[in-house]
Amino acid sequence: MSWIMSFTFASVCFVILLLEAAHAAQGHFAHQLLNDLMENYSSALRPVEDTDKTLNVTLQVTLSQIKDMDERNQVLIAYLWIRQTWYDAFLKWDKEEYDGLEVIRIPSSLVWRPDVVLYNKADEDLPSPVDTNVVLRYTGEITWDAPAITKSSCVVDVSYFPFDNQQCNLTFGSWTYNGNQVDITMAMTSGDLSDLVENVEWECDGMPATKNVIMYGCCSDPYPDITYTLLLRRRSSFYVFNLLLPCFLISFLAPLGFFLPADSGEKVSLGVTVLLALTVFQLVVAESMPPSESVPLIGKYYIATMTMITASTSLTIFIMNIHFCGPEAKPVPRWAKVLIIGYMSRIFFVYEVGESCISSLARNKNADKCHSLNHQQKPPRQNPEPTRNPSGISCCPDDEKLPSASMTFEACIFCGLHTDGFAGDPKLIKNVEYIANCFREQKSTSLKVAEWKKVAKVMDRFFMWIFFAMVFLMSILIIGKSS
Repeated sequence: MSWIMSFTFASVCFVILLLEAAHAAQGHFAHQLLNDLMENYSSALRPVEDTDKTLNVTLQVTLSQIKDMDERNQVLIAYLWIRQTWYDAFLKWDKEEYDGLEVIRIPSSLVWRPDVVLYNKADEDLPSPVDTNVVLRYTGEITWDAPAITKSSCVVDVSYFPFDNQQCNLTFGSWTYNGNQVDITMAMTSGDLSDLVENVEWECDGMPATKNVIMYGCCSDPYPDITYTLLLRRRSSFYVFNLLLPCFLISFLAPLGFFLPADSGEKVSLGVTVLLALTVFQLVVAESMPPSESVPLIGKYYIATMTMITASTSLTIFIMNIHFCGPEAKPVPRWAKVLIIGYMSRIFFVYEVGESCISSLARNKNADKCHSLNHQQKPPRQNPEPTRNPSGISCCPDDEKLPSASMTFEACIFCGLHTDGFAGDPKLIKNVEYIANCFREQKSTSLKVAEWKKVAKVMDRFFMWIFFAMVFLMSILIIGKSS
């Protein structure tokens, strides 16, 4: 067994030595091949045997990463792998003469390279191509893979921001050679996205490629180029939660300003605060968007909401003037009592404490009838004795209450009933009648002020539901346009 193991070990060592010798031989032939190829070679001229012959360059672009999309400056920054393949007529060899050597890798600066550049480049500097190695085959085929971080101009349409789609073009072509000298063809019908690193803001839906042949005004020769159209769709979750959703919530505060009691003194302050908050969000959107005539969708929503809040604040000021009508104000008009206090208060469920729908309307009718009778049946000042109300209706419900126990006159004296205990003292009766009239005037004024306050409250509730409907409608519209 020992001699078998020794033989196996010796065989392995022999094979390793043969492989090392082969590699050493290939390395020697590679140096000899490079010297032979570069002996009379020039990288300054097109590598074609016939100068009238067109050199074909095959272009393939692989998108590795979308680094940034600068909407304000309209610049797309991308990381690309660019592969160019062409045939060099002066870099061929017989592989049998060089121990079957088929492929060598040499610096790209030693060979002729096509001057294919990005036409819509937005970078200030024009860097030279990356000096990566080229793969040279014995047939003369040269493959050059070079990475590149490109800054290209891209026309950004933000009309539907943050639910927008963008199309950015990457146009590659020769800078000095026309189509009769260097023709560019596509290796694939689209860009390669197999190695794409996902971007947190943008999602790539494709990268189709098209070949264009353009005749420029300066020259009569055709200039071919290949345009890769990068189809981008914005991931809107970040903007929905940080810009759109706060705007939704703030816009719903505008109708709630009408629900805030007028006596709190904070109705106008709430409207102004909401308006300032929306202004801050609008400035954030304006800083990131390019200055253009097309207003973003979210910007339109901000403007509509700010207009609505401005209108609600103006209406709040108007309603507060109605609420704080003083005793010198005119009585509530008849149509306002019937329409606003009588019907709209029941539609919007605006009742005072302990008041129902039926009792509110009945009390308003009785109060109108009582006040009209009170003004019509005022006793003359020259007659010291009060007279009974001919209609038999009490002037005010409080007049029917019994006076305190310390008073000796009857309760009906306030309505003009004759009492024997006060018939001989006209001055006392006159004073009591004056006090009663003052109480009646005070109650009439309080009722008038209360009616104006109720009108203001009903109008508040009416505008609250109107503005709630407007906010809901605008929210539905912006969601419908985004889908």
